[in-house]
Amino acid sequence: MADKKNKKNNRNNNKNYDEDYNPRLRKQRKKVCPLCGDPNFVLDYKNFDIMKKFVNDKGKILPRRTTGACAKHQRDITLAIKRARQIAVLPYTQD
Repeated sequence: MADKKNKKNNRNNNKNYDEDYNPRLRKQRKKVCPLCGDPNFVLDYKNFDIMKKFVNDKGKILPRRTTGACAKHQRDITLAIKRARQIAVLPYTQD
């Protein structure tokens, strides 16, 4: 009986984490919407620097899970990027 207990303790001691820790169930911090969190943040389709944050290196619009925006503001971001592309502030694709 003591032999089984020692094996279990040795197995747990070899781990670099607690026995309650499960790497598959790691909790991530909830992302805060950049537009909701900062009242001074203004989303404008004419501002190239702000629009560049929401577009990847190939020119695609980043999804909500990447930007951390809420659904309402993600729709606003998408609309602003599409307007910026239409007036040639942002390119449709990057080389």
